[in-house]
Amino acid sequence: MVSWLSSLASIGMAIGPPLVYADQAYSIVKKRDSTGFSHDVCAILLLANITRCFFWLGNHFELALLVQSILMILAQLALLYICIRFRSRLSPENLGASTRPFSFWQWSTYTQYVEFLAAFILCQAILFLILGRSDLFISALGFVALGLESTLPIPQLISNYKQRSLYGFRMSTLIGWFGGDSFKTVYFFLQDSPLQFKVCAIFQLSVDCAIVLQRVWYGNAAPATVLMEDEDVEQALALGEE
Repeated sequence: MVSWLSSLASIGMAIGPPLVYADQAYSIVKKRDSTGFSHDVCAILLLANITRCFFWLGNHFELALLVQSILMILAQLALLYICIRFRSRLSPENLGASTRPFSFWQWSTYTQYVEFLAAFILCQAILFLILGRSDLFISALGFVALGLESTLPIPQLISNYKQRSLYGFRMSTLIGWFGGDSFKTVYFFLQDSPLQFKVCAIFQLSVDCAIVLQRVWYGNAAPATVLMEDEDVEQALALGEE
């Protein structure tokens, strides 16, 4: 019985987190608008899970967590494409108004994101070939991977604060984050996973709690930028009728 429950928990850990974003992707496609969902979330998950795959090469933790990383990479590549295709006309990418160095993660085409990720993988592969036998390097790699992942909710937290709303951010995603992170925190302790997993899971869960509080405080009304776009569309339609 215990073995069966353990296997079920491992399957849940492998496929649960990637599936959290299915409803978010569906919502964006349905509305044809990715406003409200920070695609920096995709950046964090892609970089964190790529790094976690290299961490596994040096420290063979649970296979379920490796499968989870591979599935998450595929899921986030798809979600990123959807976010770019349906991004707001007032986004920094479309306005050419990015304030980030080299316009990081606010590029105009999907190809630029893929090229960056390919270069990131190549750099990590070279470092792993050179330093992969060092326990210190492998441990640091684990903290980088899990530390990055633990910052996952922060861009969304900031986006919600700027909008004073959780418009566009699916309740199912929030429930998935909070429930999933609670589950994985318990899972890491029961499975005696490496310290990196435990520390970063606790931090990530605390940020999830802050977003839950934002949902209660701000609600999910449409922010001013979306209302402005709606007014522009209505004006354009009115002019067309004239």
